[in-house]
Amino acid sequence: MSIGMYGWTPGEMNNQSGRSFVVTGANSGLGAVTARVLAEAGASVILACRNTDRGEAVADRIRKSQPEAQCEVRSLDLADLSSVYAFTNECPQIDVLINNAGVMAVPKTRTKDGFEMQLGTNHLGHFALTGLLLDRITDRVVTVSSGMHLIGRVDLKDLNWERRKYRRWPAYAQSKLANLLFTYELQRRFDAAGSGMRAVAAHPGYASTGLQSHTGTIQDRLMRVTNKLLAQSAEGGALPSLYAATAPSLPGGSYVGPAGRFEQRGSPVLVRSNKRSRDRTLAKGLWEESEALTGVAYRIPADTGSTQN
Repeated sequence: MSIGMYGWTPGEMNNQSGRSFVVTGANSGLGAVTARVLAEAGASVILACRNTDRGEAVADRIRKSQPEAQCEVRSLDLADLSSVYAFTNECPQIDVLINNAGVMAVPKTRTKDGFEMQLGTNHLGHFALTGLLLDRITDRVVTVSSGMHLIGRVDLKDLNWERRKYRRWPAYAQSKLANLLFTYELQRRFDAAGSGMRAVAAHPGYASTGLQSHTGTIQDRLMRVTNKLLAQSAEGGALPSLYAATAPSLPGGSYVGPAGRFEQRGSPVLVRSNKRSRDRTLAKGLWEESEALTGVAYRIPADTGSTQN
């Protein structure tokens, strides 16, 4: 399963000069590391951030360490479809979209469009973003999932927790399972259309990022402690996303995660997702519901002449 990835580091990445990336949620954590490493490798990077002040701080640090880095910050709030439309209206052609942004185990809240916050941000916002950018992506779409997909259940009759009693961790797990269902269905649609584009997924293992500190409960304190004791750095957690976004020969439909025990840390390798994530009937149903909720209907380009590097 490793296809030669054991021990892979960003130093083995091909030069990314001439290639362009959008990284969502690049104002902190895994997204900030991903944007920095890509820029250091010569790529042009758009940091798509809800908090643009923090995004500018990340971009400034990148420019200070790499004066020739090509990076810019643009506003994107995945919890607001009008923001998604505004971003895509101004986005140029890119090679790779990295759907990285996410929220985890937050209290019951809703997006501007009325979606449950975790599903709306982690899945529906990225679903809309990808669909609206599809005619301007030349190579691949990378979507960041989680090992939490293993306990996820997607309820097509109540995706937005309107009838069920809201539970923050099952809601998070549902959104992360949705990320994988989306990735595999998108790849099937690329294949059916004869497109050379690729949809791939990644997960970071257990990485210390700001994602774990917004539950609004005592769990925030507990996770800060476990982060210090058990978690790998954000730099380690970003490795699967970086590999998924840049490896030339990575097949569409791949899922990349850490090589270590329980996939918690380590160099990127191909990993397996659960049977539920590959349920084609469930994926088709989720896709149809996602189109209905977001109003974004996909048009898959037949042959983009996709670039590989």
